[in-house]
Amino acid sequence: MKFTFLGTSAGKPTRERNVSALGLEFDQDNKWYLFDCGEGTQHQLQKSALKIGKLTAIFITHLHGDHIFGLPGLLASKKMDEALNPITIYGPKGIKQFIDCAIEISQMHLGFALNIYEYEAHKTFTFDRFTVTTLPLIHSIESFAFQIKENDICNKLDESKLRSIGLEPSPLYGELKKGKTILHEGKTIDPADYMLSPISGRKVIVAGDNQNPEILTEHLDNLDLLIHEATYTQEVYDNLAKKVLHTTARDLGIAAQKHHVKNLIATHISARYNENGKLGEEVLLHEIQKYYRGTVYIAHDLEQYYLFRDGTLQKELR
Repeated sequence: MKFTFLGTSAGKPTRERNVSALGLEFDQDNKWYLFDCGEGTQHQLQKSALKIGKLTAIFITHLHGDHIFGLPGLLASKKMDEALNPITIYGPKGIKQFIDCAIEISQMHLGFALNIYEYEAHKTFTFDRFTVTTLPLIHSIESFAFQIKENDICNKLDESKLRSIGLEPSPLYGELKKGKTILHEGKTIDPADYMLSPISGRKVIVAGDNQNPEILTEHLDNLDLLIHEATYTQEVYDNLAKKVLHTTARDLGIAAQKHHVKNLIATHISARYNENGKLGEEVLLHEIQKYYRGTVYIAHDLEQYYLFRDGTLQKELR
């Protein structure tokens, strides 16, 4: 699984970061999926290897502008590129009204099928390679996380065992993978006797804005990868004149460690943490690492991360 961060800023774009958007690709697949679509996402796509014509679905965590204002422009560009494959948008209640209004007022004649599905909490959507389940979060408006569960691989043959009985690779292997009994040299071959143990699919959570990661409870247990906001350090948050419903680096680290999350990528970074300011992003990283012992990164725009089947996470060097 490959993740491309198209925007990692909280609330507004900065010179270093655009607002929220994340691309997901699966191994050996010609499609990709977008999570949130803040303003300027289509500009970020121009700087990445992701192609708008291969975008299949968009998942929106909540309806704040820094997560949805890029949708009208992205849809218009898709039409102008003549990328007319259908697309489905999954979002909370109100996403259809937002998109319909933009299309109607701007007279945006798309020319492709646009399906909009307004989901509720604990709804599961099934795709060819994975499922997505919506999980409620705590924020100033209705906000959700998406739990992505890759399908288990259950039809991998023990080829060495088959060869040991004289059955070399052939169309008969395909029959066994389908669960069908076959005949070989007068002997009945039961597929159950020649299958390797199932390989568990990877499990990832992509969270929207959220005041407390602990609300995800057992869904965090032994998770392969959590992508979650770490908008502030605890000290900065404690001194805010007006409290907002966002997660601190401390609370994210505590929750990830408690539930044995294998890998963590922090995003949705406040504009106050920047290269030229008094506070650099390293303070967020250090605060998380005080409490969390797993692999952790602070995401940057256009960075790519690979989550391998063995649960290891690797950042692609730029």
